[in-house]
Amino acid sequence: MELLSVPTDVELLALAGAVATEVQQHRLTLVTAESCTGGWIAKTLTDLPGSSAWFDAGVVTYSYEAKEALLGVNPRTLEHAGAVSEETVLEMVSGALARFGAGVAVAVTGIAGPSGGTPGKPVGTVWIGWKRRGGYGHGRLFHFPGDREAVRRQTVAAALIGLRKTLTE
Repeated sequence: MELLSVPTDVELLALAGAVATEVQQHRLTLVTAESCTGGWIAKTLTDLPGSSAWFDAGVVTYSYEAKEALLGVNPRTLEHAGAVSEETVLEMVSGALARFGAGVAVAVTGIAGPSGGTPGKPVGTVWIGWKRRGGYGHGRLFHFPGDREAVRRQTVAAALIGLRKTLTE
């Protein structure tokens, strides 16, 4: 799932449409749990007419406290692994499914920049997690190039591509 370029709004909407088709074919609803994208995944999905039939909820959690309170992320996970980690994104995606009635979820956490990066986790480091109700969550690490907008656009695209894959496997 390598992106060849920074996706445009038209390309993001096309990806959202493909996800919408799969969600509806499986008779599911969808929930998003977002950090670095600030609700952009939910916005892209709900830009589609009729999305209220299959989009359940979107949660934006930037702070540790919000991740704990709204998604049930364990404080120890945040303390030991950090917000931008596989452990955290898997707890975010599981927490989203546990708190809402949706059948599939996506979660993202990362460093969009321009600041906040470290040598171990530079700007562009993003973890994305996907999970279907009753299944196992899986996460993937990405290192997206570019400025804040480019990192966020690529994150939205990768999240949507991964959602479609999660629904078709």
